[in-house]
Amino acid sequence: MKATGSQIIIRMLEDQGIDIITGIPGGANLPLYDALAHSSIRHILARHEQGSGFISQGMARSTGKPAVTFATSGPGATNLLTAIADARLDSVPLIAVTGQVPLAMMGSDAFQEVDTYGMSIPITKHTFLVRHAEDLFSVIPEAFRIASEGRPGPVLIDVPKDIQKQEIEFDRWPDVKLEAKTEKIDREQILKIAGIINRSRKPLIMAGGGIISACSTPKLRELSRISSLPVVTTLMGLGIMDHDDPLNLGMPGMHGAPGTNMILNEADLLIALGIRFDDRAICKAEEFCPNAEIIHVDIDRAEIGKIRAPHHAVHGDLRGFFKELIPLVEKQERKDWVSQVISLQKQFPMWYDDCRDPLHPITIIKETGRIAPDDAIITTDVGQHQMWAAQWYPVKSPRTFLTSGGLGTMGFGLPAAIGAALANPDKSVICFSGDGSLLMNIQELATLADLQLNVKIVLLNNSHLGLVRQQQEMFFDENYIASKFISAPDFSALAAAFGIGGWRLSGEDSAETPPSGGYLRMNC
Repeated sequence: MKATGSQIIIRMLEDQGIDIITGIPGGANLPLYDALAHSSIRHILARHEQGSGFISQGMARSTGKPAVTFATSGPGATNLLTAIADARLDSVPLIAVTGQVPLAMMGSDAFQEVDTYGMSIPITKHTFLVRHAEDLFSVIPEAFRIASEGRPGPVLIDVPKDIQKQEIEFDRWPDVKLEAKTEKIDREQILKIAGIINRSRKPLIMAGGGIISACSTPKLRELSRISSLPVVTTLMGLGIMDHDDPLNLGMPGMHGAPGTNMILNEADLLIALGIRFDDRAICKAEEFCPNAEIIHVDIDRAEIGKIRAPHHAVHGDLRGFFKELIPLVEKQERKDWVSQVISLQKQFPMWYDDCRDPLHPITIIKETGRIAPDDAIITTDVGQHQMWAAQWYPVKSPRTFLTSGGLGTMGFGLPAAIGAALANPDKSVICFSGDGSLLMNIQELATLADLQLNVKIVLLNNSHLGLVRQQQEMFFDENYIASKFISAPDFSALAAAFGIGGWRLSGEDSAETPPSGGYLRMNC
């Protein structure tokens, strides 16, 4: 039996259950595309490699399964690096397969040659440089194992063009099944933690994206109900608690409600589950939860004690943690603590300057949440609209709020929405964006037009880099430089030019009856 390196890659991707790949062809990966032409895998032609990476991220974030993106060498690979770095910081299982110049030409400054391997090492979970076609039999399944195991993350496979074309002979296709490693939970440690929870007077859970990655949302909610534990969720953890659950306190930190941060100061126990104590959530690490004993549970040993030293740490899978812990936790109502929590929430809610404008951005977001299906998937770009959506959209379940958290990448929302719609054709997908962010990857409107997906884009347009301007107002003496756009594109006309319906909401329109589909342009 004979096969080229490219044929091996495509066959091995099929064996991993991949049925959609995003990417852009180029000289260094054309053999890969030639092999893809004979596969059942569907290819989505993006208009920019960063957009391609974010389309794959939308698939991976909304399903929890690894997604694959292709890029050629040189600028194709460098364009993709931002999406890879974004996946690393937000723990997304992304597989990037890049073409490279032939092995003999590497290091010679050949046409479209860059050191993809060297550049990608700091921003991936692992990087492979393939030097022989036979290695692909193990590299491909190993890449999927690494991307999915433990804390998920991106893996890059760089394949020189001559290796893609190299033909080898073998007896049969290998049946490679790699067993995922699981971290054992210390039973004595769990007994100790259960006792601490049972004795505490003012306990609080802080839950992050690790809960979602571990598919442990139902167990987290069960633990919260059993012991009346209020839950704070990070930006990456939105959807862990139903928006309407009285024990859901929303986000902490600089974008959280004042009442939530006051509750954190009152807590005598903080149970941190699947979080990394990022600066936007905890602000000054040494002053965070000053009265609380801290328990930190995470699959990534490197995160434990990196920013905030816990009093008790558990390194392991949250699924095993919940399985051992929940039977040991006593049922409690904690009436005094819950009453105090509710009181602080009411006294110090999320501030909302209700100008009674039906086109106020928050009004638009809340109204969209009211009329959208409960299982609609929301994507956002990065900026003021992102925080408004995180604060006010009624997220009810995990993997339905997709946003660029750690890297904060403008241009994420539209391609991520395309990916989410590809992976979830039965669901509505809504992208909240700003005029600055949308322009970052607006070329993917052409991809959306190609695919005719069920995606609605709500554009909150204020002709500014809104969050930049806000920080200039608050911290730089209102020195507004380079945050206002000189020209103001007609985005509804742009949408039409791409073959997509676009509408503009003006002061005469009602936010309660928005047009179906397309763009909503708000003058804020």
